[in-house]
Amino acid sequence: MKSFGAVAAVLAMLAVGTAGMVLGEADDSPGLQGLGALLVVGALALGVRAARRGTPEVGRGR
Repeated sequence: MKSFGAVAAVLAMLAVGTAGMVLGEADDSPGLQGLGALLVVGALALGVRAARRGTPEVGRGR
């Protein structure tokens, strides 16, 4: 169940970040676009981290 929570959190962050970028572009707000981009990048980093922790590493003997 931990992986379901991680996937849900990443998808929520991606949705909020994308909405922030779109709404920031419509309002010509560079700050909102920047925050949206940071959310998207952070969500991708957390997704990669969760995916790597969920699979055993090669050569570790686990």
